[in-house]
Amino acid sequence: MDHSFLSAFVLLLLVLDPLGSLPIFIPIMREVPKHRRRWVAMREVGIAFGVLFFFMFFGNGFLRVMHLSERSLEVAGGVILLMVAIRMIFSHEGGVYGTTEGREPLIFPLAVPLLAGPSAMATVLLLASRQPDRLLDWVAALTAAMAVSGVVLMLCDRIRRLLGDSVVSAIEKLMGLVLTAIAVEMVLAGLKRYFLG
Repeated sequence: MDHSFLSAFVLLLLVLDPLGSLPIFIPIMREVPKHRRRWVAMREVGIAFGVLFFFMFFGNGFLRVMHLSERSLEVAGGVILLMVAIRMIFSHEGGVYGTTEGREPLIFPLAVPLLAGPSAMATVLLLASRQPDRLLDWVAALTAAMAVSGVVLMLCDRIRRLLGDSVVSAIEKLMGLVLTAIAVEMVLAGLKRYFLG
């Protein structure tokens, strides 16, 4: 499945799922002093961007070292995306990452795995390995998606107050449905490439 800049941006935004991160982000950030919350949010987004940027550029080498094919990555990425999508649709209290009660979060769980989780890593790796001639487009799409995620996370309290819990939850479930279709398409494309070359 080939992507354009726009479709890659939307896909990355769905995978990063900043709105879905709000229920996990807010309780974690309550433990952080108010004057440091914006800095912590920017730092965690920056770390997540660095991790995904690394995977985008060194993903092909990683595949070669591990003797993995693009087809297996496509199917595995689709399966992981499907699991994330199902979690988004059937979300539960506290999410799957737990909390970091009593301390300021550093890397875990906000940067990794909340933003730069396995599904995001697989997605950027797949984008770069399938269309390596368009790496600048994928970097731009990743930068834009991370910027949107950063803004959402920095404004999380205002967004929840403005929209309300039920609207945020409904948007997350809608994004989960779209991501489910993308995940199934990735699995089918990988299987097709495996069986039909």
